[in-house]
Amino acid sequence: MTHWFHRNPLKATAPVSFNFYGVAGSQAANKICNDLRTTRARLLEMFTDSTCNPEIMKNASDAYFSLLQGLIASLDGTTQENKLRFIQNFKWIDTLQGNIPSAQQDAIFELISMAFNVAIWHTKFASRLAGKENVTEVEAKDVHRSLKLAAGIFKHLKEAHIPRLITPAEKGRDLEPRVIDTYMIQCQAEAQEVTIARAIELKHNATLIAALAFETANFYQKADHTLNTLEPECSSKWRKYLQLKQHFYMAYAYCYHGQTLLASDKCGESIRSLQEAEKCYSRAEALCKEYRQTKGPGSTAKPSEQLFFTKLGGLIKNTLQKCERENGFIYFHKVPAEAPQLELKASYGLADPMSFEFPALSEQCTPEVYSTFDLTKGAKNEKAKPKQEEEVKPVKEPDLKPQKDTGTINVQEMHLL
Repeated sequence: MTHWFHRNPLKATAPVSFNFYGVAGSQAANKICNDLRTTRARLLEMFTDSTCNPEIMKNASDAYFSLLQGLIASLDGTTQENKLRFIQNFKWIDTLQGNIPSAQQDAIFELISMAFNVAIWHTKFASRLAGKENVTEVEAKDVHRSLKLAAGIFKHLKEAHIPRLITPAEKGRDLEPRVIDTYMIQCQAEAQEVTIARAIELKHNATLIAALAFETANFYQKADHTLNTLEPECSSKWRKYLQLKQHFYMAYAYCYHGQTLLASDKCGESIRSLQEAEKCYSRAEALCKEYRQTKGPGSTAKPSEQLFFTKLGGLIKNTLQKCERENGFIYFHKVPAEAPQLELKASYGLADPMSFEFPALSEQCTPEVYSTFDLTKGAKNEKAKPKQEEEVKPVKEPDLKPQKDTGTINVQEMHLL
C-alpha cells in the first residue's frame, strides 16, 4: 500500500566536528572525539540509505549514542553534571518548521534530536515496507514492530530526557509536548492498522474488527485534537491526514458493527449502523481531496487510490443492500433515527509503545579518560575556533516508488499481533 501513510520530513542537522581545541588531553580522549564525529556521520548517512534495515540502524545508532553519553553521564563518581555536557553546540531543523533551525549547546539536546530522527526513520521504513506489492508475514510483523518501536522512542524521550533540557522547546518545535505526543499516537494508530488488515484478511469475527477499528479511529481523533492549537501553516496538512484516517476507521467500525447486529437479528439497527458507515466513508473521501489540496510539510499520501480504501466502500454498499433485503423479507424492523453509540473495547490487537532504552555507556568512556578532558585548556585555544557557522542543509530522502497495490497482506495461518 504505497502512499498509504503521511510522513513528515526527516530532521536535518549541521555537521559537528567534535574538535574541542585542546580540551582533549590524551590520545584516548582524542579517539573519543574522532569516533563521535565518524559514528555521527555514519548514522546520518543511514537515514537516507534505502538499503538500511532496523538491524543496521540499531548498530549505527547504538555506536553513536554509547559514545555521546560520555558527554552526559556522570563519570567522576559524583552527582554533578558532566563537565562536557555543554561544550559543543548542536543545530537541528524541526520536521514542521521548514528550514528554520533550533540550536542548543547541550549534549542532551543532541541525544534527543538524533533519537527523534531514529524514530522518524522507523516510521518511514514501515511505510516503505508496507508499500511492497505483496507483504509477507515477516514483513508485516516488521512494519508493526517498527511503528511500535517508534512510538516507544517518542514516549521515552518525552518522559525521561526532554524534561532534562535547560532550554525548553519552543512552541511548534518537535520536542514540545503537542508535537511529540501526536507522533507517538499516530505510530500506535498505524500499528493497529496492520492488525486490522490482518484480522480482515483472516476473516476474524466482526465484533473484534469493529472494536479494533473504533479504537484506531479514537487514536487518530486524539492525535488530531492534540494538534488543534498548533499554527495552521505547519499543522493543517498533517491534521487533514489524521482526520481522514479517523473517519475511514469509523466507517470500518460502523460497517462491521452492522454485521454483528445483523447476526444478532437486529436488522433495523444494523441498517442504521451501515448508513452511518456510508456517511463516515463519504466524509473520508472528501477529506482525502482536502488533504491533497492542503499545503504543508511532508509527503502526500494517496489513501483514496488504495484498494484497502476502495474495498471498504464496496463492502459497506453490499452489506447495506443485503440488510435492507433481509429487512424487507424477514425482519420488518423499524430503522432507528439515531446511529448506534459505539462502546467497543478491543481485547486483542491493541498496539502499545515498545519499551526503549539507550545503549550502555561506551567502554571507551572511563573515569580515567574523562579526567584528561581539561576545560581550562579550551579558553586558551578559543582563537583557533572557526568563526563561520555551519549551514543546515535539508535532508534529501530517497524516492518511494509506487508498486502495484493488491490491497492485501500475505497472512496464511497467522494470529493477531
